[in-house]
Amino acid sequence: MVETVLFVIFGLAALFGAITMVWARNPVYSAMGLMLTMFSIAVFYVSNSAHFVAAVQVIIYAGAVMTLFLFVIMLIGVDKAEDRSENLPIQRPLALALIALFGSAVVVAGRLAWTTGVHNPLDPVNGSVEAIGNELFRKWVLPFEVTALLLIVAAAGAIALAFFRDGDDAEVDA
Repeated sequence: MVETVLFVIFGLAALFGAITMVWARNPVYSAMGLMLTMFSIAVFYVSNSAHFVAAVQVIIYAGAVMTLFLFVIMLIGVDKAEDRSENLPIQRPLALALIALFGSAVVVAGRLAWTTGVHNPLDPVNGSVEAIGNELFRKWVLPFEVTALLLIVAAAGAIALAFFRDGDDAEVDA
């Protein structure tokens, strides 16, 4: 029951973040929507006993990658003035009420007893470093290496396309 409630809460949060990311006119708001989606996905990992993957999700994606995105957004400049007039006067109190409701639901769900099942201490836990390493380097080593190769080729191709110039452009620049 608790897992279903958490799934619904964070599923709605992930959908809201994804919709915000796509529809926001301001790129900073779009990045914040992406961050909300990433945190919600980390909660899904925790609910599936993949604590290491959830920690990596938060540290790498929601932390480092989002910092890079926001740095690039600020570097390219979002310096246009925005209209700060209050168009929807009920929006702030409604947002605060929803935040309080969401927070209280998370606290109530966190206080309930969680049953995780029987666990053999000799077996690696799902989502642990040992389990991920065993799966990655035994069962999925070839797809992992092929994916790495494709990413390297794509990066080299993107760099080559960035520096590619037509013969007409070269004469104009000279």
